[in-house]
Amino acid sequence: MTGEKIFLWQDGEYHYPAAYGFVPFLTSYIHEDHDVHPAMIVVPGGAYRNASPSEGHLPAEEFYRAGYNVFVLAYTVNLLDEPLKLQPLRDISRAVRIIRAGAEKYAVDPEKIALCGFSAGGHLCASLCVHFEDISDRDPEYQAVSNRPDAAILSYPVITSGEYAHRDSMVALLGSEPTEKELEYMSLEKHVTADTPPCFLWQTVTDATVPVENSYLFAEACRRNGVCFAHHVFSEGVHGMSIATEQWLEREFGVPYTLEQIRLLADAVSQGRTSYPEEKGAEILADFGLDGRKKEKWTPDEKNAIRNTLKEVGIWPRLAEDWLSKIWQKN
Repeated sequence: MTGEKIFLWQDGEYHYPAAYGFVPFLTSYIHEDHDVHPAMIVVPGGAYRNASPSEGHLPAEEFYRAGYNVFVLAYTVNLLDEPLKLQPLRDISRAVRIIRAGAEKYAVDPEKIALCGFSAGGHLCASLCVHFEDISDRDPEYQAVSNRPDAAILSYPVITSGEYAHRDSMVALLGSEPTEKELEYMSLEKHVTADTPPCFLWQTVTDATVPVENSYLFAEACRRNGVCFAHHVFSEGVHGMSIATEQWLEREFGVPYTLEQIRLLADAVSQGRTSYPEEKGAEILADFGLDGRKKEKWTPDEKNAIRNTLKEVGIWPRLAEDWLSKIWQKN
């Protein structure tokens, strides 16, 4: 069923101080042909401050057309400085367990569950790839199910907390004064082992937000540890290109369901249920285009320059799909 909302947590299981009624969920894109399909969990980026709608519906449609049953993850984010710590990692771990445990219900192969994460969503996917053994589940039923992904696509991923870190992602995740131990744990290139799932990485040289060194660091760690990987670096392109199509460039993202936590937060602010001024609620809605008005992100000249990079970068989904086909043949 397409559009089904699958909540990750039941009553009493989920605790995040700035949730304001939000509970993380998956949105399904499931074929109705009764065949068994590989599964793809799409994980939008947004610096752990939001889950970008540009990296939800569009890649979900792409992988759906490629034969996947797809699930878009709306995970816990931190817009107003309530450090997330391990909550997003718990969210994605539970998501994998739900899909694997429900393989028959969702018509997926439980041994062909891939992740596709963008930017901070790439960090979250890579975190599960290297730390899956650390994340237990309080529910005995789910604890008995593996949370290890079978493969991952890491799109312009945040990887390191070191020299080339995307600092705002680390602040959103760990707070402004993280310990050295926390920073080391979230510097994912340091935790790749032979048990890390196969990974497909891509990024652009000219990414001005997340330095391209992030993907190089993870790819090199995969090489050293004998992990199957592919690494594609394109010569030009801005950060956050999603599937790099004209539809993406024109910001035609469909219903912004990945921003539900942001909408609920804005409502709470407007209603005086937070320490922030009530007028900030309307500001939040406007910032994320949730006030009904479409926001232009680029000038016409900037848009034309980006358009010239789409042909080169836009091949990445086909490259990833072909690579995954080889991975599934080996499984």
